[in-house]
Amino acid sequence: MFPFRWRTILETFFKCKPANGFCRRCKSASGFCVILIGQFGVWGNNKLQFFWSRKKSIAEAEDAHGRILVEQKGSMRYLVFGEDSEQSAVCMRFPLRLQYEYSRAMLLGALCHDAPETALFMGLGAGALVRSCLDALPGLFDAEVIELRPEVVRLAQQYMGFKDDERLTLRVGDALELLESAEQADLVFLDLYNEQGPSRAHMAWDFLAGCQARLSPGGWLVINQWALLDSKPLATPLLQGLFAGHYWEVPVTEGNVILLIPASTEQNLPVEQLRTRAAAVGKRQGHDLLSLVNNIRLASR
Repeated sequence: MFPFRWRTILETFFKCKPANGFCRRCKSASGFCVILIGQFGVWGNNKLQFFWSRKKSIAEAEDAHGRILVEQKGSMRYLVFGEDSEQSAVCMRFPLRLQYEYSRAMLLGALCHDAPETALFMGLGAGALVRSCLDALPGLFDAEVIELRPEVVRLAQQYMGFKDDERLTLRVGDALELLESAEQADLVFLDLYNEQGPSRAHMAWDFLAGCQARLSPGGWLVINQWALLDSKPLATPLLQGLFAGHYWEVPVTEGNVILLIPASTEQNLPVEQLRTRAAAVGKRQGHDLLSLVNNIRLASR
């Protein structure tokens, strides 16, 4: 419980509502409030909220492709390329809860397959999608990850909670060069971004064709594609020609469009099964996937 004098200070100056050792208004622990007031005096509510809301850098690296930062704000950690290109976010208290809608839409793509056993991930980031897929897909026993930057792998492992798993094979290198040597997979994920935006792989006919060719029968290719101002995906004419217009799109709030592309034109989107799986996985991991099912649309033309 709050000592009486600290309760008076908190209620008078910070408009806090202490109860059972915890502030119901600003959600701070009583000890933290007391330490702040004792050390720094009464700042006022706005300054206190600013103090709690700031991000701080906890790790930094530099490679041939630029600067990489890990920033923290409360229980949230962010992987940042360059000065302000936020690539990944992980809640360290709830690491399975995907923070970005585009990541949740990519997880939804994984649920298009009845029972995937193998997967290929191109682009690691903080490893949040990989971790969620390993949790959501109990039959997944072989997952290959290709990541261009060794420092991304190191920071993900040391600061973002990405852990080794016996089901994982991690290769460092350029996906444009390593795709040909990758194993066939039930699921293929393409999410290759730098601080400027998507890599040229997202607009390369031969590479995208190679991604689809890596799919096992019944498999699904899931692409995180930039959206244009009209909400159509980047390189729509190329995508239409390459995949014969037979794919689906999930627009997301970050300004991207997730593409769900089957291994063959004979496959269709299993909407009802997808809805059932999305409800179960969303409940298990703590995020909403059903609203994304409702947002699925046919390929843009």
